[in-house]
Amino acid sequence: MSKIKFGTDGWRAIIARDFTFSNCRVTAQGIAAYLNCTNLAKKGVIIGYDNRFMSKEFAEECARVLVGNGIKTFMLNKVSPTPVTAYAVHLKGAGGGLMITASHNPAEYNGIKYIPYYAGPALPEVTDAIEKEINRVKETGKIYELDLAEAMELSLYQRIEADNEYFNHIRKLIEVGFLKKRKIKVVSNPMYGAGVGYLDQILTELGCEVRTINNHRDVLFGGSMPEPISKLLGDLKRAVVSYNADIGLALDGDADRFGIIDSGGNFISANHIMPLLLEHLLSTRKWRGPVCRSVGTTHMLDKVARSYGLSVIETPVGFKYISEALREKGCIMGCEESGGMSIFGHIPEKDGILGCLLAVEMLAYTGKSLVELAEEFKHKYGQSSNQRMDIKVDSSDQPEILENIEAFNPKTIAGAKVDSILETDGRKIVLEDDSWILIRYSGTEPVFRIYVEAENEGRMMQLQEEVLVSLGIKTKI
Repeated sequence: MSKIKFGTDGWRAIIARDFTFSNCRVTAQGIAAYLNCTNLAKKGVIIGYDNRFMSKEFAEECARVLVGNGIKTFMLNKVSPTPVTAYAVHLKGAGGGLMITASHNPAEYNGIKYIPYYAGPALPEVTDAIEKEINRVKETGKIYELDLAEAMELSLYQRIEADNEYFNHIRKLIEVGFLKKRKIKVVSNPMYGAGVGYLDQILTELGCEVRTINNHRDVLFGGSMPEPISKLLGDLKRAVVSYNADIGLALDGDADRFGIIDSGGNFISANHIMPLLLEHLLSTRKWRGPVCRSVGTTHMLDKVARSYGLSVIETPVGFKYISEALREKGCIMGCEESGGMSIFGHIPEKDGILGCLLAVEMLAYTGKSLVELAEEFKHKYGQSSNQRMDIKVDSSDQPEILENIEAFNPKTIAGAKVDSILETDGRKIVLEDDSWILIRYSGTEPVFRIYVEAENEGRMMQLQEEVLVSLGIKTKI
């Protein structure tokens, strides 16, 4: 039997090879044992599922095991985004939730994401405990199941709806009055994923003119991947320009991350849209508190926060750590460079639907385009260029490169003095000119990730080149 390992955001595997009904049963039994051991089972469990191939069937297979363990199970009655499933956990006061999704992975993948009782991503101590229970199930082979019809008669199984409650909640987070000031033209692209039907419904209700593309189920995702990054959003870029829209909005496969296209058909990265959204929130809300970002996310957020007298909390990579800061540190916004964010008053889970709605609200409130807002932001806070490089290396070269990273303790890089070296997650070198470099090694594949941020692209490339040479990594920038 293949190994079931919960990574940064759940267990994902290729359908039929490793992601099978058998492994789903083993995983569900492990989760059931964890819930019973932690006294959370009595609160029940939510199950949601995305638009992938057989996600509903895999969800029902997990449900049979949970009810077989005497755990009341609430199945969402339709395809639902991860943030909606997480909100249902909060709404029902459940002991936890399962989301059948492989997020932005290719079509041949599916997965199981465990959502704890606090309605955010599971921390390592939780997933480690679940993995131990899963390994115990593999050893004993004991799995308890119950037919869903029988479970329904015993009041152990119930199909529920959470969309209306989620929509009502999300409207309270948006300044609806701002959207009445200006009719925004939007093109929405849920990328055939779980976000189909969500953005277009709420934006239309709020008075926007909405066009949609890829707004139906396709388990092959149009032959691509449901990841809202520039190279995969060519159709959205073209649609925005063709329809003369103000903004293009994209969601990933389970709608917990988002991507933005401006009126000119240009992709706006999370590192550039997040600081704009933070400035907008601080100027339109009375919230005050720390801002949270992952170690690889832009420091332009720090500049905005400092201008309002706010502190910044830096976390390791993974929204689970941002979620923890949102819950325990009173953060008003938490975000990561891959397009995940949440805000004060919302569940501590990343929500691409919310991110898109806030971007539209910002345009309506200011009456300006994203290009104009970015120009204003640059005059106030300066500019930055940033990039993440994923560098695959031969396994024979890994030990030497790891040794070079361990020994990499420079006093200057590309003519700038080193201000500090941090090891929150990988090695991060912050320079006196406010540029920085983060070097991380993936523990699951032979990939080095190098993040660089500097005041302009030329300076960024200069830093990249010097770091690559220093580490003995041969690649073209």
